[in-house]
Amino acid sequence: MNQFPTWEEDIKKGNRFKFGRNWLNFVNNISDLQIGEAKKSLIDLVNVDNLKGKTFLDIGCGSGLMSLVARQMGAKVVSFDFDRNSVCCTKFLKEKFLPGDNEWHIEEGSILDTKYLKKIEEFDIVYSWGVLHHSGDMWTSLENVLIPLKNKNGTLIIAIYNDQGYKSYFWSKIKKVYNKNFFGFLLIFILFIPTYFFLNLLIGLILYKNPISTFKNYKKSRGMSIYHDWIDWLGGYPYEFAKPEEIFSFYKSRGFNLINFITTNSLGCNQFVFKN
Repeated sequence: MNQFPTWEEDIKKGNRFKFGRNWLNFVNNISDLQIGEAKKSLIDLVNVDNLKGKTFLDIGCGSGLMSLVARQMGAKVVSFDFDRNSVCCTKFLKEKFLPGDNEWHIEEGSILDTKYLKKIEEFDIVYSWGVLHHSGDMWTSLENVLIPLKNKNGTLIIAIYNDQGYKSYFWSKIKKVYNKNFFGFLLIFILFIPTYFFLNLLIGLILYKNPISTFKNYKKSRGMSIYHDWIDWLGGYPYEFAKPEEIFSFYKSRGFNLINFITTNSLGCNQFVFKN
């Protein structure tokens, strides 16, 4: 028997958002502009413009966009995800942009499965952006990402939801309702999606004198799609969070140095780059 629920069990019980289904819609229309913006975001984190000679593990690869970027930058890439549809998304991107590439391998796996993690090779770079807080056991996941990381000069890149106190707990309840059943989903969707739409129209009008500018500029945010990010935010469950100092302390006690940090004052993600 598995030590943790399967993807199907989590979905059936309403304990997990269908992340992969959301990304299936996203990858069908991905553009060169979005790939370019995703590449810029990775360069900003690693402070190099190529990854030739490096090995790159994408934990919770989601849409596969960052795996694609890492491979285009020259890294040998392994991508895995717990969500079967996310694995399909990543395979789709590979076939579309790098068909037959033998230096990019895509698998189904869980960050909570230590047996799986010990079977794969060690990597120069372990990347897990906005994933570990959705595993259902964030602190164990934060520990487990170290298993496939090289013991010397390894680089760990993670992004974790910022702890905003009561706001974070409020959103945890919203996400749980979204995933409970169809009526929960419909309620949250109707309440929030029109609100987000009109707020962004208003922001664009006030700040840029153009109501659709916010939507047009959003692709510069890691190459993402504003609508798919809304859905990912509303439904993203399991959902955990941490204060930046908690993450600092956690990895400092394990011998890691913080080499880059991009913070947020919102409910979004704090981004960390550590080196051992």
